[in-house]
Amino acid sequence: CGLDTDWSIVREVAPESWTLATVGVFLTALVLAVIASYVFNISFLEGMLMASIMSSTDAAAVFAILRSRNVSLKHPLKPLLELESGSNDPMAVLLTVGCIELLLEPSASVWVMVLSLVRQMVLGAIVGYLMGRVVVWLINHLDLGYDGLYPVLSTALVLITYSITAFLGGSGYLAVYLAGIVIASRRFVHRRSLLSFHDGLAWLSQIVLFVSLGLLVFPSQLVPIAGRAMVVALALIVVARPVVVYVLLAPSRLNLKEKTLIAWVGLRGAVPVVLGIFPLVAGFPNAALYFNVVFFVVIVS
Repeated sequence: CGLDTDWSIVREVAPESWTLATVGVFLTALVLAVIASYVFNISFLEGMLMASIMSSTDAAAVFAILRSRNVSLKHPLKPLLELESGSNDPMAVLLTVGCIELLLEPSASVWVMVLSLVRQMVLGAIVGYLMGRVVVWLINHLDLGYDGLYPVLSTALVLITYSITAFLGGSGYLAVYLAGIVIASRRFVHRRSLLSFHDGLAWLSQIVLFVSLGLLVFPSQLVPIAGRAMVVALALIVVARPVVVYVLLAPSRLNLKEKTLIAWVGLRGAVPVVLGIFPLVAGFPNAALYFNVVFFVVIVS
């Protein structure tokens, strides 16, 4: 997603986009947590975990809609939605991991979790920017002999960026996304072929994730929760997302129609599928419930 983001265009709407991508994700999760905890009769923290898993929008789906030949949004709607959808995944990941840690260790301090979140965001931003510059320099100065090796190099550098950031305690997702923005804003050799390769790799990853979603969902477990899961899905789409968007964008110059469009472009997809696996890995008693609800939310969205 970072490689698809033109910083010269999105820079003007960065404050609004990043407000939605950080505060917006948190508030959306908070509103949905209240509803989910009531609908499924679970604790608020468990509801917060469920809501955090579903709190981020799917960049690939949003990008596909905005770039279709039948949709032509005027400035600043298109760059705002692109930047928001591309940058809100790290916040959802941090919220999900934080809720899991609080559930596993009830005595853990919330303030420690908040400081950890801030640290991960800051480190992710710093490492992502620096590695973006490093990647561009290496691609331009390393003579690999064969053009086909440059996609291998760029993929390896992306994995290294994530690994270094995670090792330092930062958000690897944020670092990779910002590195992509930095790379896309600069000139480098084999640009067209590299962008095409990573675009195809991104779609392949989406396909694998949705196949995983199908493999991990059992129809016999979906029927008992179908009604309540549908309520949560509709609450997210119709209540939580629109309310948060209207509140956070109240000071902006956007009119009511533009805010309404932004409120509705809150598609859920690949990231909730990944985050839905986290409770399964952690061995939570209600892990299957979280994942099955994610299934409904993704399908309805």
